[in-house]
Amino acid sequence: MASQSTFADTIQIRSATPADEAVVYDFLCDLEQTKLDTTAFQTVYQQNLSNPFIYYLVAESRDEVIGFVSCHVQYLLHHSGKVGEIQELYVRPDVRNQHIGQKLVAELGALAIQENFVNLEVTTNQKRLDTVRFYERESFQKTHVKLVKPIQI
Repeated sequence: MASQSTFADTIQIRSATPADEAVVYDFLCDLEQTKLDTTAFQTVYQQNLSNPFIYYLVAESRDEVIGFVSCHVQYLLHHSGKVGEIQELYVRPDVRNQHIGQKLVAELGALAIQENFVNLEVTTNQKRLDTVRFYERESFQKTHVKLVKPIQI
């Protein structure tokens, strides 16, 4: 008896490409609940794709992008090494709760080991309680408080 492929079996994680720009744009507009400036987004997306200290990964199933994660890497003095910080993580609402976010974070974890990161960090709005629970399930620990000062231009 042949086993049937499940949706989870079809999920692949790969590096984002220029062709993923439009779907990543839509994901981040939804995540931020606003329409981001298209031109500015395109400029930053294309610039960051070529930056060796920025990782963009997408989750894909059946040739359709269903999730995205970004990680920015810095060498930090107070860690005396390389630290990755997740900047954005998004999974399309219709496919949530199917371990896609977990797969994206696991791929970043493998990359962090391969690239000798000291830490993999994430900051999220304190109002996003489900997001906080997700990261805690993925072994992230609450160790810091982030303060933000908006800059008025």
